Amino acid sequence: MPDDIRLKVVLCWHMHQPQYRDLLSGTYQLPWVYLHAIKDYVDMAAHLEAVPRARAVVNFAPLLLEQIEDYARQVEGFLTNSLAIRDPLLAALVSPTLPAAEEERVTLIKACLRANETRMISRYPAYRNLADMAALLMPRPEATHYLSNQFLADLLTWYHLAWLGETVRRNDARAQRLLDKGSGYTLHDRRELLAVIGELLSNVIPRYRKLAERGQVELSVTPYAHPIVPLLLDFQCAHDAMPGAPLPLLQQYPGGEERARWHIREGIETFRRHFGFAPAGCWPSEGAVSTAALKLLAEAGFRWAASGESVLRNSLIKSGHADHHVKEAWLYRLYSMKDSGIHCFFRDDGLSDLIGFNYATWHGDDAVNNLVHHLENIAHCCRAHPEHVVSIIMDGENAWEHYPENAFHFLHALYRRLSEHPKFELTTFSNCLKTVPAKSLRVLSAGSWVYGTLSTWIGELDKNRGWDMLGDAKRAFDAAAARLGAEQLDRARRQLAVCEGSDWFWWFGGDNPSATVADFERLYRQHLTNLYQLIGAEPPEYLAQVFTRGGGAPKHGGAMRPGQMPAG
Repeated sequence: MPDDIRLKVVLCWHMHQPQYRDLLSGTYQLPWVYLHAIKDYVDMAAHLEAVPRARAVVNFAPLLLEQIEDYARQVEGFLTNSLAIRDPLLAALVSPTLPAAEEERVTLIKACLRANETRMISRYPAYRNLADMAALLMPRPEATHYLSNQFLADLLTWYHLAWLGETVRRNDARAQRLLDKGSGYTLHDRRELLAVIGELLSNVIPRYRKLAERGQVELSVTPYAHPIVPLLLDFQCAHDAMPGAPLPLLQQYPGGEERARWHIREGIETFRRHFGFAPAGCWPSEGAVSTAALKLLAEAGFRWAASGESVLRNSLIKSGHADHHVKEAWLYRLYSMKDSGIHCFFRDDGLSDLIGFNYATWHGDDAVNNLVHHLENIAHCCRAHPEHVVSIIMDGENAWEHYPENAFHFLHALYRRLSEHPKFELTTFSNCLKTVPAKSLRVLSAGSWVYGTLSTWIGELDKNRGWDMLGDAKRAFDAAAARLGAEQLDRARRQLAVCEGSDWFWWFGGDNPSATVADFERLYRQHLTNLYQLIGAEPPEYLAQVFTRGGGAPKHGGAMRPGQMPAG
């Protein structure tokens, strides 16, 4: 490769959690937003801050931004005005009276074991001992009354210490003191830990805003509640990549285009409220795209979007492209979509999945060396072609708990090596738009980053049943909308948006872990029930029934989704 031409490499991290808050009561049903915030979101910011020459794209789901902000306010309110914390697990950390009832104790103990056993529990002998004691008692819940309150206090403290980011454990003197203490944690200790957590939550969004202001990070967004926009617009588009797949009884999602436009518009406004500007790019929920979906994104003002490698491959096959087998000939290009004019990047599935699923068991330096070797090979194959861009796009939160020390060594080495390498230009998608000529893409096959299809959200009995239930709720909403006052209508519309999110359908059907399926089905039914209550309608009887069948290993090559935390 000539000295003046470097291979453009874009690292894009997607940060996403669905709505875990019951919008009627304000209570959080699962703790994953604040736990990922104090572990992964702070670490990911810290690694970029430590390597100023590094560049990345960070995509935030709007519901995640809102929940982080809400948690920060909760903790501040508790510490300054003794206001209640609305997350049961976080509230238990600083409660002076720990539960005495058997059922409450069992629930609390189980919650404090939902962490990676190898990387987060066994790493700390004191936490390991507590977990082993709890495991002995779990088969006989009635025995939990023999456990002291000190046991519960120590277990709660260790759980939250284990969920702190590695950069926090290394740099915060309060965290180090609590780690060194090991046991016998007092209420004062637990309140001190909450203060650390509150500071981390309050600073997450400002840290990324500052990284964006100095040009080191490009921030992008997803439609508001993370819906699969192509399916809101047209169920039939699922047949592009999986012809003959069974679809819901519902022929079409009622008012789908209006709802898709609302999610896109509200996503932009939520982003603007938190960061002070409108985003140039969009990672569509799960990289799910269709011609119609990209047209809406273009109309909303987005300049770029991104999706998965298999979507591009399917599109090229459909258009009769002869060279779709040679990645260097088609994948590492910027595409302009024929019907919308928006530009589209496509992730290198192999490189992205190496980081997401494979490198966790490697030594950090070996993993980075391997990735650099792959990129050097691509650079050699693409030599003399400045228009080539390698897009590495992946979840920015769930992979790291499988790495030693929350991927501290891997991520630091990754940014340092890629930013210093003479053959690479670590950059952002918007910067690529300034210098990279686009290739026209005439045909787009609807699909997502998962298999290049929409099969994760439609086409199975339980997934289709979820859509039929949502369709019933949407029709009830439409029928009631005219009689609702402005404030009630806005609350109902936001509750509807939550029900339209992608995560509920992800977990239905297939071979997903039964405990996680149960959590997400319960949440989905709760959100639907809340919608009926907000519009003054009677919830259908079926919302009180369990309809999904889970069990087995996680799907999609072990992809961890929001809330899926292996039990200790």
